[in-house]
Amino acid sequence: MVLLKKIGNYIWSKQFAINLGVIILIYVIGFILLNKCLDSQTKFGEKVAVPNLVGKNQNNLKKILGDSLEFEILGSIYDPSKIEGTILSQDPEATAITEIFVKSGRKIKVRVSKRSQMIEMPKLVDKSQRFAETILKSRGFRYTLEYKPSKEAHGAVLDQLYKNKPIAEGTRVPIGSRIKLVIGRDEAGVPQALPNLIGLTIEEARTRVANMLDMELQIACPEGYNKADSLASRVETQSPDYSEDGRVASGSSILIFVTKEAIEQEP
Repeated sequence: MVLLKKIGNYIWSKQFAINLGVIILIYVIGFILLNKCLDSQTKFGEKVAVPNLVGKNQNNLKKILGDSLEFEILGSIYDPSKIEGTILSQDPEATAITEIFVKSGRKIKVRVSKRSQMIEMPKLVDKSQRFAETILKSRGFRYTLEYKPSKEAHGAVLDQLYKNKPIAEGTRVPIGSRIKLVIGRDEAGVPQALPNLIGLTIEEARTRVANMLDMELQIACPEGYNKADSLASRVETQSPDYSEDGRVASGSSILIFVTKEAIEQEP
């Protein structure tokens, strides 16, 4: 009974009331400070609209988002129809579409377009022409064909070139690049139009034949023929003889004849 009486007297004392008041005050102040801290950290009640970035260029992102929002480029997607760096998608989407707001400092993730895509060059040497063409088409390459006499590798790829230089397997080049395939043909060579060399100077004939595929020009000169004669003379006859539909195979030669009489007739 004495103990209960003492406890009762303490509860109703002025000292207890002061201590209780201090505890309540500390609790209230702590609660207020905690709420303010949480609001500051979580940005409670803050609403920032997300702009529509699709179709904009990545170079303008900082200006569009300002200081309220940040951005991150997740990657690029090959799309030759768009200007390089055009935004194709964003996360989160624009507030105008979702009606959802975000807090300041939120990072908007975007994917942008690119107009070039790097593709690995396959190994086509020793493959058939048809197979090589199919592989190049499937990988988005363009190509040109060049033929070279070859009895052993008829119809096969002898070399693969990019910008007129050999390109190794696995080399990455832009999609749509032009690849040159050098294709072997049998020893008969590639048929091509037979030029008419009659009446040309020797240098003109050399130039005409040099522009053909793998052809050799042979010159038959009369006795006493010298350098001075070659500058003025013209082709009298040729072998094979010229005809409008005449053809000659690459890897062969054209023989031209210059006679003394032809030289002397030259004014």
